Amino acid sequence: MKILLVGEYSRLHNSLKEGLLALNHEVTILGSGDGFKKFPVDITLDHNLKSGLKKKLRVLIYNILKKDIATFFLRKRFYKLRKQLVGYDVVQLINESPFKTSPALEIEFIQFLQQHNKKLFLLSCGTDHISVSHAFEKKFRYSILTPLFENKVTKAAMSPALKYISKSYKNLHHKVVELCNGIISSDMDYHIPLLGHDKYLGLIPNPINTDLLRFNRLTLDGKLVIFHGINCSNYYKKGNDLFEAALAIIKSKYEDTVEIITVRSLPYDEYIKQYNKAHILLDQVYSYDQGYNALEAMAKGKVVFTGAEKEFENFYKLTNQVAVNVLPDVNDIVTKLEDLITNPDKLISISNQARSFIEKEHHYITIAKQYCNTWEKH
Repeated sequence: MKILLVGEYSRLHNSLKEGLLALNHEVTILGSGDGFKKFPVDITLDHNLKSGLKKKLRVLIYNILKKDIATFFLRKRFYKLRKQLVGYDVVQLINESPFKTSPALEIEFIQFLQQHNKKLFLLSCGTDHISVSHAFEKKFRYSILTPLFENKVTKAAMSPALKYISKSYKNLHHKVVELCNGIISSDMDYHIPLLGHDKYLGLIPNPINTDLLRFNRLTLDGKLVIFHGINCSNYYKKGNDLFEAALAIIKSKYEDTVEIITVRSLPYDEYIKQYNKAHILLDQVYSYDQGYNALEAMAKGKVVFTGAEKEFENFYKLTNQVAVNVLPDVNDIVTKLEDLITNPDKLISISNQARSFIEKEHHYITIAKQYCNTWEKH
């Protein structure tokens, strides 16, 4: 098949591409690289107005005319590339807003892709209308909106998520669902809200290229290293404030035996280098399942503090612990860190089980086959 993957913000589409190439499909990724993360793409679609004088001019024009000139440059770039965006058997969108532009322009671009290619599929693997609505209505025990409900952040600060329940993004959602052949989720945080939806095709786990991620057996002959990587734009959404509070307690009690590494908003490649020597990685608090960073760390044998709720364990029929499920509670995080600090054998056990889980449930070629089967059926 000839496949176009649109958008990238976690390396999901890059890993999926690697699996599809191994199955002899032809694959192209269209996207912007997702800002500071700089993920590789084959066709770059960006307005290039994000820094320096160009950004200042963009802001000035918007303040005067209330028009974002980025849409003009993005549309011009899209149609300049149009010959490279037609004739695919499958087009898959990373999100219902994969181009990170206005809802009206998103619809225009997605309609073009739907009209000039055979099939269109939508991924739910990040904030979107259905998952945010589910969280806003407090249908989860806790969610990325919990910091908002607890008055830790303002609605303005949470606007990157809350925009998906606005009228214009609700309209975008319904239009994309109408145009697509079906919706696929990547983990429990998106699977649960989609249950019962007419176009929901099921959960396909995130693909992880275990050939690129070498498993390193944990050694405990020095200090135990805890890594905390912060994306500043998602600080409260990921529960970084809770992790930092917990780490302050751990540092005061175990300074002689524990080393803590904290980094902020690093490009993907640099982020990976920084956490390679860690034993424990603090990922996120408000999830039921693991995101992409957590899965890649687990593949390397890191013990990850993340979402691993009962719903996740039941879905995969797990009998062994593969990650540490953390609750949005500082004391819970401290207790679970102390348990591993004082019981290093448990650390080794979880590390080994994490790698085995990734190989069994997330292997990139196995997952690519699941995508192909789903695309072909629908």
